[in-house]
Amino acid sequence: MPKTDGSRAPVTVIGLGLMGRSLAAAFLAAGHPTTVWNRTAAKADRLVAEGATLAASVGEAIAASPLVVVCVTDYAAARELLDPQAGSLDGKVLANLTTGTSAQARETAAWAAGLGVRYLDGAIMAIPADIATDAAVLLYSGPAEAFEEHGETLRALGAAGTTYLDTDPGLSALYDMSLLGIMWGVLNGFLQGAALLGTAQVRATAFAPLANTMIKVVTEYVTAYAPQIDAGAYPADDATVTVHRDALEHLAEESEKLGVNAELPRLFKALTDRAAADGHAGSSYAALIEQFRKPSS
Repeated sequence: MPKTDGSRAPVTVIGLGLMGRSLAAAFLAAGHPTTVWNRTAAKADRLVAEGATLAASVGEAIAASPLVVVCVTDYAAARELLDPQAGSLDGKVLANLTTGTSAQARETAAWAAGLGVRYLDGAIMAIPADIATDAAVLLYSGPAEAFEEHGETLRALGAAGTTYLDTDPGLSALYDMSLLGIMWGVLNGFLQGAALLGTAQVRATAFAPLANTMIKVVTEYVTAYAPQIDAGAYPADDATVTVHRDALEHLAEESEKLGVNAELPRLFKALTDRAAADGHAGSSYAALIEQFRKPSS
């Protein structure tokens, strides 16, 4: 059983889903006196056996610690729990690790500021099993002094990947959405490829090693294209938009002929068509940033 350390700052965790339980377990393992609360109290049983204190109410949980970590379904659920406790939050630091949009984060920060609460919005770029390992990336934004005050406690969730971004409370959520977009882009590309190869009876497990090799190659494009995007200039040092457009047409045609969904390659092809029409036929693929900056039609 983990032993809490009297010299470690106490922390409260509200919300004990898979991720919330992992957060609380990490605080306990690091020696922090940890108070927990969840609608279904039974979810706290293992944590209590490991040394956590189960609060009888949200108000009791908030009163127990200077740092209150919330990890629930969404921002609406967080506000539903916290609104009735507005009076007891004064002077606390609230770290909201609930997934949502940057607008929701900023709205919640404004609500918290009106109550005298220092609000940190956080994004967890990890699965529950990775919490408290070097694989965990946790991003925070909000008042710098609040992060500095409780940074040691928060690093219990993943010391190597805990990063403070900025005073803008919405920035961590914006990073969250941006990084998740990369994840889904990569996963959908893999699934498209697996579906194509499946028409030739190639197993996904046979495809995966080469897919991972290609994913590593793509990281080199990210590194090369980032300064082009910042500079607003897109020299085609590797391949032009026209080359990419032609290859995407091949991918779409192959998919259609084999009876595989072609929506993704058709979407990407449409973006290259627009970029070429805007004068970027001879630019690098990074020029498509200008298409992504436009609102959807």
